[in-house]
Amino acid sequence: MKRKLRLEILYNLYRLQWLGYEYMQPIEIQQSSRDLPDDLEELKKIVLECHLCDLAKTRKNVVFGEGDPKANLMFVGEGPGATEDETGRPFVGRAGQLLTKMIENVLELKRSDVYIANIVKCRPPNNRVPTPEEVEKCIPYLWKQIELIDPKIIVALGSTSYRHLTGDKTPISKIRGQVIDFGGRKLIPTYHPSFLLRNPSKKREAYEDLLKIKELLCEFSS
Repeated sequence: MKRKLRLEILYNLYRLQWLGYEYMQPIEIQQSSRDLPDDLEELKKIVLECHLCDLAKTRKNVVFGEGDPKANLMFVGEGPGATEDETGRPFVGRAGQLLTKMIENVLELKRSDVYIANIVKCRPPNNRVPTPEEVEKCIPYLWKQIELIDPKIIVALGSTSYRHLTGDKTPISKIRGQVIDFGGRKLIPTYHPSFLLRNPSKKREAYEDLLKIKELLCEFSS
């Protein structure tokens, strides 16, 4: 089976799994001739050496993700920006600074208490939206991260993240703040911090979404 076809199958199987579908027999598909490991650090080593798509040709650093490997709350963005590409860390530019404030000031958590990742691990040139082909090759890494971290709540930051996690093309303005069953977890879409920087009037809606997330976290911890 050609690599592209294997990855397309893996992408669709994982997406259906997180939407709650079950399979009679697990299907094991190797990526780069190796199974994705059941260890976050071993997975990171594989991702750091990934060259499955053309984004590897222009990146400076792979941005794997960071945070508590047993976090109850996971944020998923679209892809790294310029600052993230320079540092190899997710959400450390202006949008990342805003996300950190949202986590600390509204959720009353430390940034290190949550896990932060992206749909794609390498920066698309000029911060463009990642192509479907790039997502297909990269998102199996994210599915494995979700499996290993096993968060109770996933926050999809922006329409690109929400669409690729769920397959739903509903505009983020229509779906934000809704609590969605997601493979035994809860998924809540909200605005991407970079969108909030461009549209400060939407911060009130994002604040309301965060309060809902905070309430859910309290329910899980009680």
